[in-house]
Amino acid sequence: MQSAGPGAFPLKSPVGAILHRFKNNKGNPTMQGNTQVIDYFKVLLRGELAARDQYFAHSRIYEDQGFTKLFTRLDHEMQEETQHADALLRRILMLGGRPDMRPNPFTPGETVPEMLQKDLATEYEVRAALREGMALCESVGDYVSRDILLAQLRDTEEDHAYWLEKQIGLIDMMGLQNYLQAQMG
Repeated sequence: MQSAGPGAFPLKSPVGAILHRFKNNKGNPTMQGNTQVIDYFKVLLRGELAARDQYFAHSRIYEDQGFTKLFTRLDHEMQEETQHADALLRRILMLGGRPDMRPNPFTPGETVPEMLQKDLATEYEVRAALREGMALCESVGDYVSRDILLAQLRDTEEDHAYWLEKQIGLIDMMGLQNYLQAQMG
């Protein structure tokens, strides 16, 4: 029998043939995922990369304007979006796909309220896309991918969108000037 390497299953055994078919270039096992799931994860990845870049731009604008608290929070959000993108990227690769690393286009906000509104709109778009992706994953029986999206959905709803909604509410309640003063140092 032909061998796939030391300690590996023979290629002619059923297990060996399956493992040989699903090896990536480094010899590590990969899966052949559902192409619809892979393609949808690519769309989600581009969205997460855009959200990361938008938070990156907004956080640096806040830092430049002296809004230290907003900078710190948005810098944290940027790092979380990077983690979301990383999870999607790793899953695409695990499923045998090739990622599309081009972020969706976006235009940074000009004012603090506009930046907060744009970030919230992005989170709402992400939330809808994650729900749609979860439904797709369930429909093809890919529950591991669904659970990755569920974790990101919880983070989006319970952390990102919630915080942004609160900030916009604070501006409405206390006025923009008082809100901005509270965001310094």
